[in-house]
Amino acid sequence: MDSDSDYLKINKASWNSKTDTHMESEFYNMKGFLDGETSLKNIELNLLGDINGLRILHLQCHFGQDTLSLGRLGAHVTGVDLSDKAIDRARELALKTKIDANFICCDIYDLPKHLNKEFDIIYTTYGTIGWLPDLNKWGKIISRFLKPGGRLIFAEFHPVVWMFDDEFSKIAYNYFNSGPIMETETGTYAKRDANLTLKYIMWNHSIGEVITSLTQNGIEVTSLKEYDYSPYNCFKFTIESETGKFRIKHLGNKLPMVYSIEGRKKKSVSIS
Repeated sequence: MDSDSDYLKINKASWNSKTDTHMESEFYNMKGFLDGETSLKNIELNLLGDINGLRILHLQCHFGQDTLSLGRLGAHVTGVDLSDKAIDRARELALKTKIDANFICCDIYDLPKHLNKEFDIIYTTYGTIGWLPDLNKWGKIISRFLKPGGRLIFAEFHPVVWMFDDEFSKIAYNYFNSGPIMETETGTYAKRDANLTLKYIMWNHSIGEVITSLTQNGIEVTSLKEYDYSPYNCFKFTIESETGKFRIKHLGNKLPMVYSIEGRKKKSVSIS
C-alpha cells in the first residue's frame, strides 16, 4: 500500500458492496429485528448492565442494528462507520424503528473532526479492530471520547481464530501484527453463496497489543474474559453445540473463539 487512503478506499468499497446483501440475509434476521428483537448477544448484554439514560458511542457500527438495539434499552446512541452505504441504511432503520439515534460516516481515526462529545460507554464488538492498522490510535480515540470514569465494552473474535485458514485445518497467519493481510473473498460471512468477489485489507492484533493500546491511553482493564464459542454462526464447519454457541465441529471446545474486555477511563489521564 502506498498510503492509508489505499486500505480505506478498498475496505470502504468492500463494505458498501456487502451492506444490502447483509441486510437481506438470514444471518442478520431483519424481520425479527424490525419486530422488536434485539441483535445484542449475551456476552455484551452481561457486560453492559443497565444502560437506560446513558450516552453510548458505537464504533464501527455497520448498518446500525446493535446501535439501535442499545437505543431500545434506553441509551442515547451514536454510531460510527466507514461505509456511507451502511450509514445511509442505519439512518433508514432508525426512522423505521422510531429510535432516536445519531449516525456518523467517517474513518474512526478522523472522528474528532466530526464529533465533540464525551460518552458514558464506548461500545465496539465482533469483527472491528482487524480493519484498523494502528491500535494505539484506536486507544487514543477511545480515551478521547470516553468521559472520566466511563466504560469501554469490547467483544471481539479471538486472535487465535485468525491464525487459521478458512477450513480451520492449518495455521496460515501470524498471531502477531506482522503487517497488512490483503485477500480476495468470494461471498460473505453472512451469505456464503452471495454473488460477491471483493478485495479487503486487514491486520491481526494480539490480545497483548489490544491491552497495551488501552492502558497506554488511560483505560484501565477491569475484566478480560475468553470464550470457547462464537455467538455468531459466521465460520465454516461450525455446529451449534448449545443454543447460541457455535464451535468449529472438528475442534470442539479446544479453541478460544471470542474474548471480551471491560475497561474504565481513569479520572486523571496522562497519555504518552
